[in-house]
Amino acid sequence: MTYSNMILLYVSDPAASARFYGRLFGRAPVEESPTFVLFVLSSGLRVGLWGRGGVAPAPTALPGASEIGFNVKEIEAVDATHADWVRRGAQIALPPTDLDFGRSFVAVDPDGHRLRVYAFAEGSLPVDA
Repeated sequence: MTYSNMILLYVSDPAASARFYGRLFGRAPVEESPTFVLFVLSSGLRVGLWGRGGVAPAPTALPGASEIGFNVKEIEAVDATHADWVRRGAQIALPPTDLDFGRSFVAVDPDGHRLRVYAFAEGSLPVDA
């Protein structure tokens, strides 16, 4: 069976999204063209930013209809990542909040895609689950 190693986000301006994610991730894309940008994170996950106008079939869902989750090992890392992302210019939709599964915050990219950083509470699911 294959495994998932890439997330594609349909964006209105790949260059603007590349600048945003480059600041957020603290790294340059590994591939960049006028219609597509690709980042590879330290976990190996690939995040592709594809110009919405060139996607076939055309996307039907609006940004914000789903989330990308970024799991951190410790509750304190949620607050530290939040502070770092705010410094890097991220718009915050939900500040660090304690939820039933642990601690989390949500940022949004220039197109409204939701980026959730979270840590499971002690005794909850393991980090690599």
